[in-house]
Amino acid sequence: MAEKGEGQAPLSVSDAVALAKGAVSAWPTLVVNGEVSGFRGPNARSGHCYFEVKDDGASMSVIVWRGTAAKMGFELRDGLAVQLTGKFDIYKASGKLSFVASKVEAAGEGLLRQQVAELARALEREGLMDPARKRHVPVFCSRVCVVTSLSGSVIEDVKRTLARRNPLVEIDVVGCSVQGADAPATIIRALGTAAASRPDAILLVRGGGSFEDLMCFNDEGLARAIAACPVPVVTGIGHEPDTTIADMVADRRASTPTAAAESVAPAIDEVERQMLQRQVRLGRAMSAALEVRAQRVDALAKLARSTVESELSRRRVALDALGARRCLVDPLAPLHDRISDLAQTEERLHDAIPRSLAREEQGVSRVASRLVELAPRLTRPAESTLARLAASLDALSPLSVLARGYAIARDGAGHVVKDASELAAGDEVRVLLGAGSFEATVTNVCD
Repeated sequence: MAEKGEGQAPLSVSDAVALAKGAVSAWPTLVVNGEVSGFRGPNARSGHCYFEVKDDGASMSVIVWRGTAAKMGFELRDGLAVQLTGKFDIYKASGKLSFVASKVEAAGEGLLRQQVAELARALEREGLMDPARKRHVPVFCSRVCVVTSLSGSVIEDVKRTLARRNPLVEIDVVGCSVQGADAPATIIRALGTAAASRPDAILLVRGGGSFEDLMCFNDEGLARAIAACPVPVVTGIGHEPDTTIADMVADRRASTPTAAAESVAPAIDEVERQMLQRQVRLGRAMSAALEVRAQRVDALAKLARSTVESELSRRRVALDALGARRCLVDPLAPLHDRISDLAQTEERLHDAIPRSLAREEQGVSRVASRLVELAPRLTRPAESTLARLAASLDALSPLSVLARGYAIARDGAGHVVKDASELAAGDEVRVLLGAGSFEATVTNVCD
């Protein structure tokens, strides 16, 4: 048991932990490298992450708050090498010493994985990994081009797989480097060469390796070349459980080169079996179609027969009706009918004329009698009016004036002389009297 210091009062647990917490908080910010172990998180409620970070000689508890975890850009997991920046702290409730990381970065392979993950997210946002963009890989490829290293055993594995499954598939090979800093450029050139020959599909394959060995398949330029390739690209890089960016962008991804070859070349016996199955299905479908059409033809034949019989029956009735007409049975019947009609009309006319004349005669007699009755009443007003008009006319007549002793004198031009000043001595005048006239010569004009 530790001895108490002279003159030092004992401390409570809370005071002791607070004293330790104050001392620890004065420690500087540290940068620590280690391997993640016992990872727990993010917590479902708080979003914080808790784990141990260790090396060969020691381990320490680490806390990553939710805000820091959201900024990491990669996922923590056991075995991942990380570089932590932060400070030690003591949790007062338990007195446990923990390292609170304010920044978490991947180290070694983890850094590479972080970079690959960031590039993958950027390409995904551009749509290069969208399934709708990817090209359709034919079910049966009659010609494929393999892009891989010519120095390894991969190409032989692919050839053997294709020869075993379907010897009808033609194989072209374009060599490239599949590891190292220069590998992406050689693979891009190989893809261009392979696409120029217009195969049904391109197999981009490699026989596996470490994460660092496969970094050439996480190249941005290669990813864009695969997406822009006019021929469907099938990858078989052979590295599980990791998936490279080339796998994500490719039109189809297989786990191994052998699986990639199998995916573009169905087994010949399977093809034969499918062809036989389709032949049987085609025969059944054809038989069913013929049966349906035969039934339809029979139905149409019955309908046509019924329609024809109905039409013939209708026309037979119409023909019988025409044949029963009187004009066809007795062609002279219309003429006889007309003769009979004319005779009847003649008889009616002979009977009607005397009656009509008698009616007209009676009407004329009635009108004549009426006129005789009305004649006196019609002539008396007319005679009175005529006498009155004659008297008025006689009163206005110049002859009546002349008969009373007046005369009308006219000059040599026949104009009526109204004023004595119009005449001169020696002028010839004609004088009209009430009875007769005479001519005279003017000897003197008096005012």
